[in-house]
Amino acid sequence: AEGDPWPDLSDAALAESRENWLVPALFDKTGLRDFSASDLSDALMNLLPWELRARLDREAPTHFEAPTGSKLPIDYEAEQGPTIAVRLQELFGLTTHPSVAGGAVPLVLELLSPAHRPVQVTRDLPGFWRGSYAGVRADLRGRYPRHPWPEDPASAPPTRRAKPKGT
Repeated sequence: AEGDPWPDLSDAALAESRENWLVPALFDKTGLRDFSASDLSDALMNLLPWELRARLDREAPTHFEAPTGSKLPIDYEAEQGPTIAVRLQELFGLTTHPSVAGGAVPLVLELLSPAHRPVQVTRDLPGFWRGSYAGVRADLRGRYPRHPWPEDPASAPPTRRAKPKGT
C-alpha cells in the first residue's frame, strides 16, 4: 500500500524473480512435502531489509498481548479485518481499543464468554464498556456466577481466573 521502500510482492513480481528468493529456499528439498509454510515465510521475509522486517514486526505483529499476559494470535485473513478472539475478562482495565499499523487499523475483537463462546464483536472497546456491556454482563452473570462481572470493567483488573470459592 505504501510502495517504496517496500519490495513488490505481487504474484507477478514474485514469479518473475523466483530465482532470487525461491530457488535458494528449495536448495536441499527433494519434494514439495519437504517445503513447509514456514520455509515459504522465511524466503519471503528474506526479501525485506532488516529495517523493514523490524517495522513489519512492530506494526503487524503476529500476536496481541492481553492485559493478563496472554498472547493471542491475530488473524489477518479474517474477512472483517485483523481479528483476535479473547475472553471478555482478559480485557478488563483496557481503556483504549487495540490496533495495529501504528494505531491506524483497529483490531476486530471477538469477545468470548468464560466458556470461550462468542458474545460480542466490536471495533470500539471503550464504547462497548459504556454501552452494551451492561446487557452482556446481566446475561452472563447468571450463567457464569464464579467469574467477575464488575459494573465498571474499564477500571477493573483483568483476569484469566474464576473467583475463589466462597467469594
